[in-house]
Amino acid sequence: MKKMGLREFLFILPILILIGIFSLWPVVQSFTYSFFDYQLNDRTKSGLYLSERFNPDLYHETAFYVDRLLTQDMEKFSEENKQEVKETLKQINEIDKQFEGQKEVTKIDGDTTKKIETAYEQTKKLVKDLKDQYKLTDPKNLPLLVEDINNSLVQSNFIGFNGYVKALKDDRIHTATINTFIFTIISVFFELILGLGMALIMNKAMKGQGFIRTASLIPWAIPTAVGALMWSYLYDGGYGIVALIFSKIGLIGAPTDLLQTGTGAMSAAILADVWKTTPYMAILLLAGLQTIPKSLYEAGAIDGATKIQQFFRVTLPLLKSSILVALLFRTLDAFRVFDLIYVLTGGGPGGATETLSMYSYKVMFGQTDFGYGSVIVIIMFVFVAIISIIFVRVLGTDLMEKN
Repeated sequence: MKKMGLREFLFILPILILIGIFSLWPVVQSFTYSFFDYQLNDRTKSGLYLSERFNPDLYHETAFYVDRLLTQDMEKFSEENKQEVKETLKQINEIDKQFEGQKEVTKIDGDTTKKIETAYEQTKKLVKDLKDQYKLTDPKNLPLLVEDINNSLVQSNFIGFNGYVKALKDDRIHTATINTFIFTIISVFFELILGLGMALIMNKAMKGQGFIRTASLIPWAIPTAVGALMWSYLYDGGYGIVALIFSKIGLIGAPTDLLQTGTGAMSAAILADVWKTTPYMAILLLAGLQTIPKSLYEAGAIDGATKIQQFFRVTLPLLKSSILVALLFRTLDAFRVFDLIYVLTGGGPGGATETLSMYSYKVMFGQTDFGYGSVIVIIMFVFVAIISIIFVRVLGTDLMEKN
């Protein structure tokens, strides 16, 4: 095999850069986040901290209010207590001045950490003693403010593989994974069968062939969110025509059962997905059908082969590479389904249609837990990689050998 030269490398360098920026970098970032307890709603975990750090902004705010509340009650204290309060406030304010003007979480040395911990312990003990002896102005919030002195010390939120261990024990991930595979396998199966049928019809020479091909693409051209909203009206238990028809023919007990039961909601989502993406599958297979020489069918007919025999002996073997591409694209797309489920069922009822994409979205943007959300995303990435390898190995052997 000829080695790649400098010219060849420079020729593909732009695409390598684009792949690195738009494909590999997000995966690397998600993989990095998955090793941290990264939560934006927690000031002590809103960054990636490998070592202990200090939040000067939180400390400055805390020091201000602790100083203010204790100073307000100074007249109530005995001379001994006043002296203790002054010494404690002096210690707190000295630390505050050390980080004056700083807002961002920063690294600190061991001595500074010890000073902050000492100030916290002394202030905590002092406030407890004062509460027992005097009627303070704000006895409820003052101890909470003192705790924020300790909270200003940001502990490392590096958790290693603990997020993955948690995911293995998470029943919700197990349910979401099963739901994702059920949705993917059933929807792609029906899309392949129906798409192949549509492709065979559109491949025939007939009047209005161009119109038929164009019209068949309309469902796929409609944005997924819009299509899901349309189907949600059709499925509605109160006035949805599809829900009413299904109840009349006995598929469901009542119109309300369609979106309010687990099986009904999953079936509804699969039906909507099959309606929308079957045309896409058909177009991919149609492109493969048009590469098959007509002479092969003519030769088969001369040898006495029936239409069914021609289909299984000529069409399917020569369509294998196109089926691989179509199945691979649709399986990966279905496995990552989000917008259809989000609009149609929201993952309900009771998580019956919640997929891995939906769960990761809820964790990351609903709970702002980007660490655990990234764990779910990486799990999805592993599944997608395995699916891709299986398709290429099982269905793409002949294609790889030819190249």
